[in-house]
Amino acid sequence: MRNIVYYVAVSLDGFIAGPDDDISGFVAGGPGVDQYLKDLKAFDTVIMGRKTYEFGYKFGLKPGEPAYPHMRHYIFSNSLQFDKKAGNLAVHPVDINVIKKLKAENGPDIYLCGGGEFAGWLLDNEMIDFLKIKLNPLILGSGIKLFGSSKKRMLTELVGIKSYDKGLQIINYRLNYKGNG
Repeated sequence: MRNIVYYVAVSLDGFIAGPDDDISGFVAGGPGVDQYLKDLKAFDTVIMGRKTYEFGYKFGLKPGEPAYPHMRHYIFSNSLQFDKKAGNLAVHPVDINVIKKLKAENGPDIYLCGGGEFAGWLLDNEMIDFLKIKLNPLILGSGIKLFGSSKKRMLTELVGIKSYDKGLQIINYRLNYKGNG
């Protein structure tokens, strides 16, 4: 069984983007970001919601193209459509059975790229196995919450933490749904 790893940049107050999808305050380079890019090479599959996929348009991604060329893309949306799309990109309605099927495959862990609402839905359905936080040294005050509107409460297990320059930390947690509520 493959794990789903939610690997995401977050502010000290729990936002993955500020108002109007602003990410300008997040650490954009250096050894911590290099580690993140290196870590992405270990994944062969990425899952994300429609808003996260479309956010890539702001950075030059064209509709129907993969954001990560070496990965199979599963975009979960009830409305997204493309006239033409890459062979390694699929759009599925939001369906827990598709997630369960992906997890049951053999292979490396699955990269959850986001976003907040999609991650919250996966958390509510107890599908996220690991949380890998790129903790940025800033407070945004408002924006897109790490787990959207999810109200799920639970304890996590700290697996590891590494500090980088510019105040960035990568913190790894294992999510254990047993005994939480």
